[in-house]
Amino acid sequence: MTMTIELAGLELYGYHGVNPDERRDGQLFVFDVWLEVPDMTGASDRVEDTIDYREVAALVREISDGRKFQLLEALASTLAEALLARFPVDAARVRVRKPQVRLDPPVDYSAVTAERRR
Repeated sequence: MTMTIELAGLELYGYHGVNPDERRDGQLFVFDVWLEVPDMTGASDRVEDTIDYREVAALVREISDGRKFQLLEALASTLAEALLARFPVDAARVRVRKPQVRLDPPVDYSAVTAERRR
């Protein structure tokens, strides 16, 4: 059995995109993270026995701030792999949304979801 930890709507300003102005000027990105953890993780009611959300958010920031990605696919994949590597989880799924994407015709946002499993 597993339990899912979710962090939804984590907003960071980033410098990702194919167009030079996106990498120069930056824009808002929204991250949603799902982590599958063993069901017994929360049984103790101690943060030391589970995944600390602050550490997850810090890792998302570290990766987003540390590199300029051209593709959302690469950013989402890198994040999912890093979460799986750093935390004792069975699976990590990350959705990266770009709400200010400029397309013709307009859309609310573009997004990519990447999932990695052990």
